[in-house]
Amino acid sequence: MPMIQTINLTKRYGELTALSNLNLTIEQGDCFGFIGPNGAGKTTTIKILATLLKPTWGEARVDGLSVGPVSARKVRRVIGYVPDYFGSYDDMVVHEYLSFFAAAYDIHGKKARDVISDVLDLTDLAYKVDAEVNSLSRGMQQRLSVARVLLHDPKVLLLDEPASGLDPRARIEIRELLKELHRMGKTILISSHILLELADLCDKVGIIEQGELKYTGTVDDILHRAKVGHIVNIAVAERTGDAHLMLKDLPHVTDVTPINGSALRVTLDTEVGDISVIAQQLIASGFRLTRLEEEKVNLETAFMRLTKGLVQ
Repeated sequence: MPMIQTINLTKRYGELTALSNLNLTIEQGDCFGFIGPNGAGKTTTIKILATLLKPTWGEARVDGLSVGPVSARKVRRVIGYVPDYFGSYDDMVVHEYLSFFAAAYDIHGKKARDVISDVLDLTDLAYKVDAEVNSLSRGMQQRLSVARVLLHDPKVLLLDEPASGLDPRARIEIRELLKELHRMGKTILISSHILLELADLCDKVGIIEQGELKYTGTVDDILHRAKVGHIVNIAVAERTGDAHLMLKDLPHVTDVTPINGSALRVTLDTEVGDISVIAQQLIASGFRLTRLEEEKVNLETAFMRLTKGLVQ
């Protein structure tokens, strides 16, 4: 049974369709990266799964529970939701903040103290137990937000841009924390604009645009789908202009673009199996090759190739 499933999930605001017939399946233990431009429907999806927003039609299920008014309380016991902003009450210190939310899940007394100690250790915040929440850095606040949702040991974590606004060190800390939670068996749905970090963290991704799920699969599947040929960066010792003219007339070369003044970016179609043919042609024509490097497709380039940059 999937841990998260949506069936024709749709959300409309008058004439605006924020989410259109979304069919998404996330298996237990998956770390699923949700990719899309602002306004694509990522936050809408996550808020529906978190029981904070009602769909116009369609169905969402978490751990076999239908996400709706009847079973909303049961769903909330299963999930931990981390929004892209941190909310707290003025003058609370860290242990008071966590005690408050522990009590909301009927966790009291020694059990609450033990659980709070555990989540502070896991998020590396034990030394901040008596610090005012509002005095924490943005990165520490995000880790505290993760600690908060771990108090009731949820099976599913829903994270909406958890690294938004963080400095590089804080992003690394959040990423390593999420890796540890993934190793612990949590099912994680995470949206992010930092695509290279998603590739390092997630085993599956989905690309959403204008409220529609365009592609879903493993990271390797997405990268393979986005590869439409070879892109090769080339430099010659001299006569770059002549090399440009020669290359653009070769079979299977679809584009040649100057880069950095002295190099060329050559695009080959999918029929070319070995890029060394370019080197052979240049050398045979008397050019001295100083650089030949194929560009690898990463999650960022895949996203740019597979989407049109459209929003609602």
